Amino acid sequence: MRLLLILLVLILSRNPITAQTNTYTISFENAVHHEAKVEVTFPDLNEDKLSVRMSRSSPGRYALHEFAKNVYGFKAMDSKGKRLPVSRPDPYSWNITGHDGTVHISYTLFANRGGGTYSQIDETHAHLNIPATFMYAPTLSDRKVEVNFKVRKDLNWKVATQLPLVSGTIYAAPNLHYFMDSPTEISDFGLREFNVDGQTIQLVLHHNGTEEELNTYFEKVKKVVLAEQEVYGELPRFDYGKYTFLACYIPNASGDGMEHRNSTILTSTRSLDDGGMERNIGTVSHEFFHAWNVERIRPNSLEPFNFEAANMSGALWFAEGFTSYYTGLILCRAGLSSPEEYIEGLSGTFNYVWNSPARQFFNPIEMSFQAPFVDAATAVDPVNRENMFISYYSYGSVLGLALDLSLRSEELNLDDYMKLVWEKYGKTQTAYSIEDLHQSLNQYAGAAFGDTFFNSYIYKSEMPDYQSLLGSVGVLLKTNPEVAYFGASVSLDGDGNGEIKTNPKMESPVYKANLDKGDIITSINGEPFPDGKQFDDFLSQFKPKDILKIEFERFGIPKSTDVELISSPAYSILPMEKDGAKPTKKQLEARKAWLKVE
Repeated sequence: MRLLLILLVLILSRNPITAQTNTYTISFENAVHHEAKVEVTFPDLNEDKLSVRMSRSSPGRYALHEFAKNVYGFKAMDSKGKRLPVSRPDPYSWNITGHDGTVHISYTLFANRGGGTYSQIDETHAHLNIPATFMYAPTLSDRKVEVNFKVRKDLNWKVATQLPLVSGTIYAAPNLHYFMDSPTEISDFGLREFNVDGQTIQLVLHHNGTEEELNTYFEKVKKVVLAEQEVYGELPRFDYGKYTFLACYIPNASGDGMEHRNSTILTSTRSLDDGGMERNIGTVSHEFFHAWNVERIRPNSLEPFNFEAANMSGALWFAEGFTSYYTGLILCRAGLSSPEEYIEGLSGTFNYVWNSPARQFFNPIEMSFQAPFVDAATAVDPVNRENMFISYYSYGSVLGLALDLSLRSEELNLDDYMKLVWEKYGKTQTAYSIEDLHQSLNQYAGAAFGDTFFNSYIYKSEMPDYQSLLGSVGVLLKTNPEVAYFGASVSLDGDGNGEIKTNPKMESPVYKANLDKGDIITSINGEPFPDGKQFDDFLSQFKPKDILKIEFERFGIPKSTDVELISSPAYSILPMEKDGAKPTKKQLEARKAWLKVE
């Protein structure tokens, strides 16, 4: 027995557990030109050929992103520094042979988009989304990862990430998936934190503003965190006892927000003193709600996340859409917007969904399937989104509103349904199906209620009776039949004419008149196009049933048509008292319970 123990110690000393750790180093000497130098070591290899690749997708995104296009100067060596043969089986992969059990690779990364998907490197920061930055070996995905972020001390850079600290600027991940899900902000940022039920909530803010602005904004963030905790009754148990908001509000960033398991990216070009204090907080509300809904209450269609392909899910109307419903509601409950602002702010999303022709083609599940085509995906061919797509964010948001108000008419509420789903699927880390959501609603509100909601509004694309539902909380839903409607967006071109900028809405006046996107309107009713005036303002002088005689050019050929205007289908949503009506005591009490305001 003693001999066996000695042999075991000798084996472990020669092959320590750390040998099963893939190590990364990234440095930023040429940050001024948006470059990073990346080095990776894969030790203790058993296979003759090692395949490494760049990801094609990123946690929280559903479309393909070709990160490999920004990699160059690739080299592979063995443990002694010998250059190894490399072949390229596809645009995303590198196959390495002839190694001695260790492969050391190095490459240069170009990165200049600071948002929730790509990376950005310059002399203000190194903003790193891991899939856009680091190569990986798919066959070694279960290995531990360590990464050394070699900060620019001359720029006073520090590291912020959900990765646990090893020492200095070295951080660890238990496996590839957690590593890929761990965005990192390296900059001269400000830091604020507070404790909630034994866990730390951090706000890391990279901005050009003052400490006072950071303090003020941090108070708003705290209110959001506590209001969302109230929905579920508790915070998630964060893996390392900490949750970090990684905020970059700088001119060179790109507006975005992206949830991760124990952190979120928040980026905006709006500074806190230029409207960002109010406008950026909505992204905070949305992304932190994802700490429950999508990160832990997780659809089975996204498990496991595939780094090599697009990730499609039919549950985004719930994962993203219900989160969007709570985004504005939480700001109201937290006292960061007034009830009137919140209620009137519902109009835009409601009109977008209610008046879209797309519901005749796809239900909310099928709209969710469109995510790989729209979620920051890029393509050069024109599409007909105006008529065949409704964002699952918006679609799910208005359905969340309807479900909440419908439940409240039964003396129930959406908060408690979300708590039930949290208990069943979030806390247990059990990925759910859409049928699971259906059955959970049946469990909470009864089979008749749950079946009606899912069969009418989720599996089909019918719409609830919003007028009655909003009326139950003293809110008015109304149209103005005197306002004229055209059916497409028109703006000035360089020659003082009007160019149709969007695909006409199906069955709208402009659609029926056979006008199309790209047509150039040269005159209306014999007069030149109204140069210097917004087209909507120009239309305000006309009434429904008025006819506009339009001269236009298509592909340089003069044409003419008549457009008969109709009443605008747009609705206004507002408190009844703003329209001169007096809500009942019951309606006002229901509104207070809904918005949680006095």
